[in-house]
Amino acid sequence: MSETGLGGALGFRFVELSGDRATIEWTVGAQHLQPFGIVHGGVHCAAHESAASMGAQAWLRDRGLVVGVNNNTDFLRQAREGETLRTVATPIHRGRTTQLWEMNTTNAEGKLVARGQVRLAHIPGTPPEEFLALLGAE
Repeated sequence: MSETGLGGALGFRFVELSGDRATIEWTVGAQHLQPFGIVHGGVHCAAHESAASMGAQAWLRDRGLVVGVNNNTDFLRQAREGETLRTVATPIHRGRTTQLWEMNTTNAEGKLVARGQVRLAHIPGTPPEEFLALLGAE
């Protein structure tokens, strides 16, 4: 499943999505690089927030919407054009009004490239029917 919006523009592909885990894969292209030829830190932040947001919404389902309120990402290893990266998000805490998710981004060798956490708030609203249909009956 390809993401829409910014994630779609960046080529993020969801390979797993549930309220307990969200996994994105993406291949580093020229659009992801900063001037020195390595992945821009903002792209890692976008991957982390995309994975956390989708997993958190999958857990919350139709009881509201999730919005990111804090994104903390550490950059540990360079990634270059042509590499495939995998971002896995898992929940640390899921409460009545907020959630906290942890993300790890690894390269094809399984080495940690970036890690982070995203806090999300629950706000009133209903996710699009297409999103709920993707989840099916969990």
